[in-house]
Amino acid sequence: MGSAFSTKFNPETDVGDLSGKVIVVTGGNSGIGYATIQQLARRGAKVYMAARNEEKARAAIEKLKDEGLGPGYGEVLWVKLDLSDPRKAKAAAEEFKKLEGRLDVLVNNAALILVPYAISEDGIQEIMMTNVIGPFVFTMTLLPLLKATAKEAGTDVRIVNLSSETIRSVGSGIRFRNREDLNDEHANSWTPAFARYARTKIAIVLLTKELQRRLNEEAPDIVAICLHPGTVNTEGTRAYSTRVGGTLGAFYRWIGETFFITPTNGALNPVFAAAAPVVRAEVEKYKGAFLMPIGIITSPGKIGLDTNLAKELWGTLESILKEMGVEI
Repeated sequence: MGSAFSTKFNPETDVGDLSGKVIVVTGGNSGIGYATIQQLARRGAKVYMAARNEEKARAAIEKLKDEGLGPGYGEVLWVKLDLSDPRKAKAAAEEFKKLEGRLDVLVNNAALILVPYAISEDGIQEIMMTNVIGPFVFTMTLLPLLKATAKEAGTDVRIVNLSSETIRSVGSGIRFRNREDLNDEHANSWTPAFARYARTKIAIVLLTKELQRRLNEEAPDIVAICLHPGTVNTEGTRAYSTRVGGTLGAFYRWIGETFFITPTNGALNPVFAAAAPVVRAEVEKYKGAFLMPIGIITSPGKIGLDTNLAKELWGTLESILKEMGVEI
């Protein structure tokens, strides 16, 4: 999962004034999302922390203020978002559209990592629901607002989806034809939880590619980017070590603390994708791109570039959501 990491990009000097911009970051009450919000707000943006737990979100916002969000900076607000249920994800997006008349940047950061296999009430495994289907519904419901903002003069509208370098571990036979494919337990894998996580992350790459293809026809000024933030020692990583427990859990914790990067560094690639001026200056190059840290355009591999597989996944999600009564 490791990768070369460069800190040449500095948001304080390499991102311009974001005053007047409205940004949504999902799952921002800790980890990469928290650090992403911090950097964007310090450049003047109005940032919404889209998170499920109000208490944790408000505590995180207070911590952001304590760490430096004063006069001259932007502001951080909370909006409730539960990605585990597509109906709630859609409701959250609709609520946001009542709060704001514009949306310049959407950063889909929230995700489950290495969690036990579990099926939701809708018959879809929970990690697929939270990492893929919920963000898909949230994004598509906000898309009209993103498109409207992109029509205004001088705007720079972006959709940023956090994926992972783990996509390179996905086997060539992967499909997304139906619920069974989405619910693959990967029981024969040496590390089933890792394989299920990687499956969601290749799905994110495919959906980003297909979204950009559609945007090129419908709203060519919008750029959709997916990325690997780096291998980060987040709360989710530490929670997995605790869940494993014993000597193995202690070993995983040591690996994370010794070799993984901090959330602050993990936020640099998302901030680059969300706000670096070069993305707009060379927009055609970045449309649908997969970025390694920091801002390095990299091939997502043969599977990530499979247009037919992307269309298959998109069609399957539309069909399943229709069965659930969720319109996108």
